[in-house]
Amino acid sequence: MTERLSASSPYGEADSDRLPPARLAFPRHTWKEIAHLLANFPAALIGFVYVVTTLSLGAGLTVTAIGLPLLALALTGARQLGRLERARARALLGVRVDEPSPLPWGRRGGGFLQRLWTGLKDPVGWRTMLYDFIRLPWGIFTFAFTLASLFVLWPVLPLIARGLTNVDRAMVRGLLSPSDELERRITELESDRGVVVDTAAADLRRIERDLHDGAQARLVNLAMGLGMAKERLLEGQADDKVVAAMVEEAHGEVKLALQELRDLARGIHPAVLTDRGLDAALSSVASRCTVPVKVTADLDARPVAAIEGIAYFTVSELLQNVSKHSGARSASVDVWRSDDRLLIQVWDDGRGGARLDGGTGMRGLADRLDAVDGLFVIDSPPGGPTVVTAELPWRDRDEASGAGGSRGHAGKR
Repeated sequence: MTERLSASSPYGEADSDRLPPARLAFPRHTWKEIAHLLANFPAALIGFVYVVTTLSLGAGLTVTAIGLPLLALALTGARQLGRLERARARALLGVRVDEPSPLPWGRRGGGFLQRLWTGLKDPVGWRTMLYDFIRLPWGIFTFAFTLASLFVLWPVLPLIARGLTNVDRAMVRGLLSPSDELERRITELESDRGVVVDTAAADLRRIERDLHDGAQARLVNLAMGLGMAKERLLEGQADDKVVAAMVEEAHGEVKLALQELRDLARGIHPAVLTDRGLDAALSSVASRCTVPVKVTADLDARPVAAIEGIAYFTVSELLQNVSKHSGARSASVDVWRSDDRLLIQVWDDGRGGARLDGGTGMRGLADRLDAVDGLFVIDSPPGGPTVVTAELPWRDRDEASGAGGSRGHAGKR
């Protein structure tokens, strides 16, 4: 009698009767590529019909009032078709294409005609229209060839699918990707415009607050003191010592108010910067710092007033941070020009640890420099030293503009 081995036999003869699990012959990414090729025909047909229909209606109705608005709407709809195609390529082909920036419909002061023109000259919409228009023959070919290859050329189908989808990848990247430099520049300008507006509003609030809390309050106290002295004189109760003390107090208030007004005016735009340039203005700022500061300016010309002002206030803010937060014993400021860039480097031997989010105004400085295509870099390890490098675009000052003061010069202090 034949004796069968149990399933628990160490030799596993019983397991050899079991068939291995069925597996697909192609890997997952190949099936995704095949699915994309088979979907090319319906996707291309929808896009082609949309483009031909909308362009025909829009072009034919341009003699009426609705032709151009219809074209603008068609381009906006083409953007949505492009978004779907990018999503399909991302899911099935692994193509990572950034989404283009939205059209600036809500720009201030833009009326209907401006919005219409913005929609009509949309490069993303026109490239998507071109993509959908030329895709129909390719979609028919890839659909038919892939379908036939599923039955006839099965062994080499992965190679065929890879070759055909590489053409699809190239078309998606070439026509449906945003214009990298242009789109990046538009996004940056829109962001920088908001930063400039916010910075200007913050400066106005600061000036208003300084006037209200400083010079205005002192002038009110001055008026009250002089009014009390006047009443005593008119009532015949004047005591020479009392009146003299009141006048002396009023005189002190006047001097303090004048000093605060001078400081405020210097904070808006210092006269020394206009008259003598960046070198002298930075030396003036350094002289008010509580830490000894060495200023080196290597400039053979003066930049435009806007860049010069930003450089001045950047150094002024950094030196204030050195005085208040660094605990440094010495510091230095170096300013020089390199080709078309103005470079600023502020160094101190303090405790270090400065960060953009440290609450010392560094983030505001970085945003202000970024708004004019500048750079702001902090190197401040714990224990110091701290090195802050700022970079601004250089633009020569127009000689005919009559900018006050002599040309900037190199010097050391």
